[in-house]
Amino acid sequence: MTMQLIKGEFPASDAIELVSQLVQVKIKYHEQKISNQMNEEDIKSREKKIKKLQEDLSELKFFIGSIPGSVAMISHVNIG
Repeated sequence: MTMQLIKGEFPASDAIELVSQLVQVKIKYHEQKISNQMNEEDIKSREKKIKKLQEDLSELKFFIGSIPGSVAMISHVNIG
């Protein structure tokens, strides 16, 4: 099954805001999953995922900011 999350043309500022909010939700998910009961390896894994999301978002913001005009975006969730 596929669910379409995003499809359209957006001004760069709107595209950055939309992607930033999606990434923040995923970061919050990982933060909430970190608990005192987790072993150190699992905590480090989640922290690594959070750092990667933050780095990717930073790169994406720079990339989108370099595009003149609107930005075309498409995003799907595939479950199978």
